[in-house]
Parts: sequence; C-alpha cells; structure tokens
Amino acid sequence: MTDLYKEPFRPQYHLTPPQGPMSDPNGMVFFEGVYHQFYQFTGRWGHAISRDLIHWEHLPLALVSDELGDIWSGCCVVDTHDSSGLFGGKAGLVAIFTHYKDGLQSQSLAYSRDSGSSWTKYEGNPVIPNPGIRDFRDPKVLWHEPSGKWAMAVSVNKKVYFYSSSNLLAWKYESEFGEGQGSQAAVWECPDLFLLPVDDDSGRHKWVLHVSVGDNEETDGSTAQYFVGEFDGRCFVNDDTAGEQIRWTDYGQDFYAAVTYSGIPQEDGRCIWLGWTSNWKYPFAGPTEPWKGGMSIPRSLSLRTLRDGTITLCQKPIAELKRLRVDSLRFASIEASDQTVKLDFQGSSYELIANIEWEKAQSFGLRVRCSEEGNEATEIGYEPGTQTVFVDRMRSGRSDFMNREGSPFHFGKRFEAPHRAADKTVKLHAFVDESVIELFVDNGETSFTALIYPSPGSLGLELFASGGAAFFRSVDVYKLESVWRQKNNKLG
Repeated sequence: MTDLYKEPFRPQYHLTPPQGPMSDPNGMVFFEGVYHQFYQFTGRWGHAISRDLIHWEHLPLALVSDELGDIWSGCCVVDTHDSSGLFGGKAGLVAIFTHYKDGLQSQSLAYSRDSGSSWTKYEGNPVIPNPGIRDFRDPKVLWHEPSGKWAMAVSVNKKVYFYSSSNLLAWKYESEFGEGQGSQAAVWECPDLFLLPVDDDSGRHKWVLHVSVGDNEETDGSTAQYFVGEFDGRCFVNDDTAGEQIRWTDYGQDFYAAVTYSGIPQEDGRCIWLGWTSNWKYPFAGPTEPWKGGMSIPRSLSLRTLRDGTITLCQKPIAELKRLRVDSLRFASIEASDQTVKLDFQGSSYELIANIEWEKAQSFGLRVRCSEEGNEATEIGYEPGTQTVFVDRMRSGRSDFMNREGSPFHFGKRFEAPHRAADKTVKLHAFVDESVIELFVDNGETSFTALIYPSPGSLGLELFASGGAAFFRSVDVYKLESVWRQKNNKLG
C-alpha cells in the first residue's frame, strides 16, 4: 500500500479509486459544505467526498446490493424542505437509483439523516416499478421551481421518460422524448436535465437534456450527445424541431455518463459536471493496476451563441484547479514554419494554454508526452483548411488491448471535431495527467477527452507546423501538484 497512487499511468489530479473498477459517476451532490461523489463500483455505490472538488477522501461503500438487486446508476438530491417526510422537518439527502435483478430494472430510494455518512433503503421500494420495459434506468431528479414539483428523467432504450412528484416517493408519468431525435445509434443512458443562461444573460435561459449513447459500431464505441430546448416540468421540447441535428458532447473517446452536481448554492452560480474517463467498447482494458477507470476533471458548463447563431454547450475546467499550479513556464513569440520546435520542458502531469495565430498553414499545434527518440507523442492541433481540431493518439504508447468482447481493436486513432476559429487565432487549453488528456478549445466550445499509455520516459513537449507557418504568441505551462501524495487526505 505504500506505493498507492504512485503506480504507472496513475493520474495525479484526477479522481480514481484506490483499487478496483470505477465507472459511471452517481449521486453527485453538494450538502453542508461537502461535495459527495458516488460512483458505480460493480453494482454498488462507491463514495468519495471533497470540499473543493480537487482533494478527495475515499469512504466505505455507500449503497450495496439487497434482495431487490444490484444498485445501478442514479442521483442524489437535497430534500431541503423535507417534502418526503423522511427527515422530521429538517433537510436531508435522498438517493434515487436503479435496482437491477434478473434482467428487471426499477427505480428505488435511499435516504441519509447524517449528511451522507450512512444510508437507509426506503421500505416502499421500488418507487417506480418496471413498466414492462427492458431498458429502464439511471434516474436523474431535479426540483422544478415553476411547477413546484420534483422532475425525474429516466433512460428508456433510445428515449427519455419524464415523471413528476411532490414528495419524491409517489411518481406520475408525464411524457417521453427521443423518437427520431439526435443519434439513435445505441441505447441512451444516464440522462441529465439542467437549466443554463444563454450568453450569461440572466433574462434568457435554455434547458439542456444530455444523454450518453452506448457502445456501437456507428460511433466506434460509446459517446454522448445533448439537446437544447424548453422544459415545463412535464415535457421537453427540442429547439431543433426536426431532431436531425446531433450535438456531440465530447469528441474524444473517453468521456461518458457525465451528470451535474445538485445542491450547488445559488451564490456559487455554476453548473458543474464530470464524466467517466473510459468507453464501453473497452471499459477496463487499460494496463492499470490495482485500479481501473476514473473521473474527468470537473467542468463548469455554459451556453454560448456561436458566430453561426448556434447555441452550443461550452465546458471549461473549474477555477479551483488553478490552486494546484506549483511551477510555471512561459514560451512566447515562437514561429514554427514547416518544422518542429522542442520546448525546454518535461512533465507528465500539467496544464497547458497555447494561443496560436496563423496566416497560411495546413496544420499546427502541440505534441505532448513526447519521447526523446521521436517515436511516441500525442498530437493536438488545428487544420485551418478544413476547420478541424484533432487529437491524435496513433503514436501515444501502448495500444495492444482487447475490447469487451475479447477481440483486438484500434485503440490508437485520431479524433476530429469541426471548429471554426475566429480571426485566424485559436486557443488550446489542455490538461495532461499521466494517462489522461483533456482538451478545451476556444474557451470550451469544443472538447476532447482521451486516454493514453505512453512510456515513462516520454515527457517532452513540442510545437509543430506544416504546410506553412504558425505563430505561437504564448504557450503557458503549469506543473500541477499531486492531490494524492499527501500525509493526510481526510477532510478537516
């Protein structure tokens, strides 16, 4: 145990379990100054807590299997005014989750009267029995102020069912959404529904319905998509009435089941989520021991109107991550013209912000986790001619893995996203953490999340341009301290 969190490929500022497999984030809630991060742990809920979304303390399992089955994904809410009657007039935490047994999925409750330290299953479970459907899971609950009721979104094959309740115990079916909408490539999972201002305008809001899309050949694994529209407490209506537009959440291959934290105070004002950094094509295939899986960095969400009038979901790393910066380097005014420029930096866990301009260039960007021999690197860049951002892990290191069916697959690949940069400038904001790369382009308009498994000595950083010249106005690199290698990782 002395080498825990010092193993090869172990992220140093991402949440990962000490041992065993971590998958879908569950029950994310803020209550009495503490963030609770529950997560799927082989049909049970693992549990970690934090005061800043950066430093985490692992706790014992919160919810375990019972006579109704395994505990699958779900959410947690603060029952502020004791609408459930479970807390003697005080505020308490209610977890809403899917029970799974013998192929049957139903929705159940548990509650905590001691701020999440212990949980009691509701004696009336399930609160929503299975209505004769195979895929019926992953409830997400929110308080809908205009209607004065709780609203629940549940994934049902390639749709979302909506329910309402006044007390979290008795639920009424209201409507469904999904037929002919967005990507229908595979089952929808882990729905989320949240309200955001548009362009920071407090007088204009839109609802975002988010769903993850299961493993399939069309998208070469699992992925996620979102819809922007209106919600009245009963029905969601997509602004894209034809439903033909597909809005992908993340253009890498390793961001799944993202859901938002509930209970964040209004004075904070942020909508924050994170996702599981893996893919159901190869959920636990990586060469990591004694743990499998982890979470992305927390991201703050907003809606922005792009130059073409499209309202898009933007994701930005939370500001708290800046507290981890321990050393900084600035490389300024570097021109690369059909060449590679090696920077005087080595590292495996850091943050990087590059502001790049160009006149005529076919491709330019950065290479991270580069080997001295030049045979390993992950390439992050932009192609102006096709208006494409990319992350290329073809040469990132190990890629000899098996998918969940036990067959080899092409882990090493290039990921691309359409992105229209303005005024011949682009901002690339990347987080590199041992085996995880997260990229945010132009203040989060486009994002990528990708796993990599480079050799330990691949620590270099390079700039490149081909087919012309690119001007790197500034490249700021911040080494980030480990959140795990500390004497005391308990909340105080």
